[in-house]
Amino acid sequence: MDLDRPLPGPITPEARPFWDGLREQKLMLPKCGACGHVFFYPRVLCPRCHAGDIGRIQASGRGTLHAFEIGYQAFSKAWKVKPPWVLAMVELAEGLRPPDPTVIRCDMPVRVVFTKLTDEITLPLFEPAR
Repeated sequence: MDLDRPLPGPITPEARPFWDGLREQKLMLPKCGACGHVFFYPRVLCPRCHAGDIGRIQASGRGTLHAFEIGYQAFSKAWKVKPPWVLAMVELAEGLRPPDPTVIRCDMPVRVVFTKLTDEITLPLFEPAR
């Protein structure tokens, strides 16, 4: 299979529920059982209170575009997505990748869409919410 971008990996045990959720088209985020803090990236301890009681919640997939950068050059030969492409920071409703870079703006509402790369890897991408 010829992919248009490098695959993430390796998948750590604490990140496994995130990747398994993406395969099922669910955006699963870690949540501390001690203080209730929802965070990302998956890890073994809560970044706020350092408790090890980490569960998961299913995020709505809705959020707001916080910041973005438009790329016009590939940063690796493995990256075959045709430019321009958008690298975005999304603030989820719980705590983008627009089809046309000319329509994006900070504070615009976005929603998650799932892109299956392989049987094991599905990526969460974002598009403008309608």
